[in-house]
Amino acid sequence: MGELLGVAVLGAGHMGADHVRRLDRVVSGARVAAVADPDAARAKAAVAGVEGASVHTGAEAALDAPGVEAVLIASPGPAHEEALLAAFARGLPVLCEKPMVPDSAGALRVLEAEARLGRRLVQVGFMRRYDAEYRRLKALLEDGRLGQPLMLHCTHRNVSSPPGFTSAMLIDSSVSHEIDAARWLLGQELTAVTVLRPRPSSGAPRGLVDPQFVVFETAGGALVDVEVFVNSGFGYQVRCEVVCEAGSARIGDDHGMLVTARGSAAADVPQDYLVRFADAYDREVQAWVDATRRGRVTGPTAWDGYAASVVAEAGVRALEDGTRVAVDLAPRPALYG
Repeated sequence: MGELLGVAVLGAGHMGADHVRRLDRVVSGARVAAVADPDAARAKAAVAGVEGASVHTGAEAALDAPGVEAVLIASPGPAHEEALLAAFARGLPVLCEKPMVPDSAGALRVLEAEARLGRRLVQVGFMRRYDAEYRRLKALLEDGRLGQPLMLHCTHRNVSSPPGFTSAMLIDSSVSHEIDAARWLLGQELTAVTVLRPRPSSGAPRGLVDPQFVVFETAGGALVDVEVFVNSGFGYQVRCEVVCEAGSARIGDDHGMLVTARGSAAADVPQDYLVRFADAYDREVQAWVDATRRGRVTGPTAWDGYAASVVAEAGVRALEDGTRVAVDLAPRPALYG
């Protein structure tokens, strides 16, 4: 492996372009070797000013570009399975943005393909595991001083939903982060899901079921609830409170700049996830680069990606059917402990 890890970035949209910037200007030990996007102009724009990065319209061409030693997948979810399998065929380590694969059948195929290799190549991009507040909460729960966790209360609000955003996407796109965070924080699989539908907000596009109230049951008997509201109109807010036998702890309260003037006070509210979780993304990608240069793969596994897809699918069925839906996971391969 060269002095700098050569990374192919697949996808040059909002997320992919931000990762190109991060690899080029923020993260140490890596360089952007190639970028692929079906829109060649968008790919060229993403690498403007990035020295030595080749531009491609196909993923496999980028994987085969000179100097590519690892892959960062930031393309739309439906393209992930093909890209992951192509990376496996080349033995390339991957950081794959969530969802690993949107549908559970495809996620299982990726899981089984990696298990057949007998070694990990995938880190899934659940960046909240790298957020400073989430890590402190995880450490507190592992310390055990608050006793067993009983409930986890989560809030996930966006300013507005993009065009084409569907009611199902509130769960399989937005709440997928809470699905992984809950599994990770509690150390328990989610076993069932129920979705309640309050009156839709007048600020939501016509026909969109927004907000939603999602309740998960866990294998350890805890309950997790998520208020997801993607057209709140005022900002991006992510909060989490764990209630345990001997106390509680909450993260996500706004601690940004507070300006007081002319008889009033006002605080900045982040407007999207790239602002709220900027540090988490930086830590995530740096950790991936550092591990990859050492020949290791760490962080969220393909099993975590698969489990999130299965739970999200159950959540979408619960939304559509108005029933409690059990989560049915395949046997866990030995590779994932």
